[in-house]
Amino acid sequence: MHPRAGMRGRQAAAYDRGMRVFLAGASGVIGHRIIRLLQIDGHEVAGLTRSQDKAAWLAELGVEPVVCDVFDAQALTDAVVAFEPGAVIHELTDLPDDPRDIEAFRARHARIRVEGTHNVLSAARAAGARRVLTQSVAWPMPAGAGADAVAELERATLAYGGVVLRYGQFYGPGTYYPDRLPTDPRIEIERAAEATVAALYEDSGILLVTDDGTTRVDAAAAVHADGTATTGTETSGAETTGTETTGTETTGTADKEH
Repeated sequence: MHPRAGMRGRQAAAYDRGMRVFLAGASGVIGHRIIRLLQIDGHEVAGLTRSQDKAAWLAELGVEPVVCDVFDAQALTDAVVAFEPGAVIHELTDLPDDPRDIEAFRARHARIRVEGTHNVLSAARAAGARRVLTQSVAWPMPAGAGADAVAELERATLAYGGVVLRYGQFYGPGTYYPDRLPTDPRIEIERAAEATVAALYEDSGILLVTDDGTTRVDAAAAVHADGTATTGTETSGAETTGTETTGTETTGTADKEH
């Protein structure tokens, strides 16, 4: 399915004009797929990485590489402002290669969701970016720092006027589930990338992105702050046991980019 499928005529027309998109997490398992789709539709892409090696790889893909640590707020702001994006997509995570190590990464992952998100949104605001998309999860999390971090990511995104993408668990090449299906909610990685690009012209709000399609969520009924609130469909994610055994950020080396 093409990323513009199902868009209203006015939105599709605007989409066709192309724009400058700053992608944080560009070398991740979903990030590099998003790059390809953005380029197909004529958008110019800058990709954030903290690795010089990955910067060279991004340049080979036709992306303007930006080498910066998301926790260096001023450097990040300077980089985003210099690129002058119309949209910013936040796909940053910090997860290990081995899902058995996820618990050890929980605090640093929460930091990216809170401090990293605030820095990305602050940079987007300084650059005058009209559209912001951020990555979240489609299942309720147990009470604690992880749930609090997700709630803050979503709150800050909505306060900006952005779009929260609650992905199901990724599966497919490069994910924690390369050759088998995770439990629901889930989404195949290519479909997740397509849904992300299609969301560029969605109105502010929360979108549930799974193999069942992309649906808008009532934010008032879907706050993750206490780890139990749910849309009514988010009942079987990996985090319900207290261990983030996959998450949407599904590969350590690819998606812990910041």
